[in-house]
Amino acid sequence: MRRGQDVNDIRTITLDLDDTLWAIHPVIKRAEESLYAWMGEHYPRITELFQPDDIREIRREVIVEFKDRLHDLTFLRRTVLARLGEAAGYGDSHVDDAFEVFNAVRNDVTLFPEARAALVSLRERFVLVAVTNGNADLERIGIRDLFDDVVSATMAGAAKPARRIFDHAVNAGGASARQTLHVGDHPLHDVHGARDAGLRAVWVNRNGEQWPDEYPAPDGEVRHLGELDDLLSSR
Repeated sequence: MRRGQDVNDIRTITLDLDDTLWAIHPVIKRAEESLYAWMGEHYPRITELFQPDDIREIRREVIVEFKDRLHDLTFLRRTVLARLGEAAGYGDSHVDDAFEVFNAVRNDVTLFPEARAALVSLRERFVLVAVTNGNADLERIGIRDLFDDVVSATMAGAAKPARRIFDHAVNAGGASARQTLHVGDHPLHDVHGARDAGLRAVWVNRNGEQWPDEYPAPDGEVRHLGELDDLLSSR
């Protein structure tokens, strides 16, 4: 919402997680490196057969094969792990342990400096619902208490920008779509998807990028979540 725009009817704020509350790419890189090192120690035939680029190619093959499961990142990663083990003669008995190695690091995130305080303040006035295409575990991260509910792509059976996941988020928040404001960093997945589902949307633009011409402009733009808190503080 830009200043001066009426926000008195906003009841629920739905929030993207990865790259909105924390930077995700360094985390995934570290998690994959930790997993690869663990496999090298415990299942060495896998790393003897497959370099990291080989594993990425297998992941691409799995994505093509399971187009109907693209919303379930846990399923995709576990399928890749199973195929690595089977190719190396280990079967799939390692999958649970291997995924836990990855998942532990994947949820070892550092919130952007303003994020926690902004969430605490926003939750005093709004219902907060996390909406994610990923598999972040807010209990492990330590911020589950700051959200009233969590909606994941796996739970909804569809990933952003599909309307289905936003419909789930609106239902979780308990207000109408028009009374729900979605906040996220991705022009298509977050802003355009939310607006197509009838929500209002604010773009988190940390890096000062230009809004892509192919989508209608967002309802508002902030550099980080702390600015959203300030923007809505007059409510």
